[in-house]
Amino acid sequence: MSGDNILAYAFWHWPQPSVDRTAYEVAQVQFQRSLAAAPSPGFIRSASYAIAGAPWANNGGDAYQDWYMVRGTTALDPLDEAAITASRKAPHDAAAAQAAGGTAGLFKLRLGEVPNEARWSHWFSKPAGVSYPQLFAAVEPALPPVGGSLWVRKMTLGPSPEFCVLARQPAALAPQFQMFAFPLRPVWEGADVEVASR
Repeated sequence: MSGDNILAYAFWHWPQPSVDRTAYEVAQVQFQRSLAAAPSPGFIRSASYAIAGAPWANNGGDAYQDWYMVRGTTALDPLDEAAITASRKAPHDAAAAQAAGGTAGLFKLRLGEVPNEARWSHWFSKPAGVSYPQLFAAVEPALPPVGGSLWVRKMTLGPSPEFCVLARQPAALAPQFQMFAFPLRPVWEGADVEVASR
């Protein structure tokens, strides 16, 4: 699925040291399932991945990277409300109680399709002297071979670099893009829900 109005709320989080990793992941999956079973208007799908090495998540230690894809900014408030109400409240609270910390960002899909089996995330900033059209032209041909999509941070909202390529395989971008590249271990990958805005 592609489109001009797809956003992703990205949330990085990590468990308290005393929390068993398996129990933490079970709680995360229960919350993700509850959200998929009773989604908010504009919600497309969510995914949760285990990562390590991102400097902005748990100081580069073990963490999780969740993606909540929605259709446009009008879907953000309903998602925020849905996460903590009705049938989703108890699973959300159980998962949140085990977390030691978290941080988040907002991204817009710029190139490619909404990923359904991402296994790598590549993070980078725009090199000096490179325009946005030049950057997009350089990245676009690298996406189809790896099943990739390019996401652009919105309004400087988030601790990560400005760009992310989510892909099924490692992406080979031009050398001028100095990247953080992290393998993703899937914890939850939901199917499309596509709830229309009411």
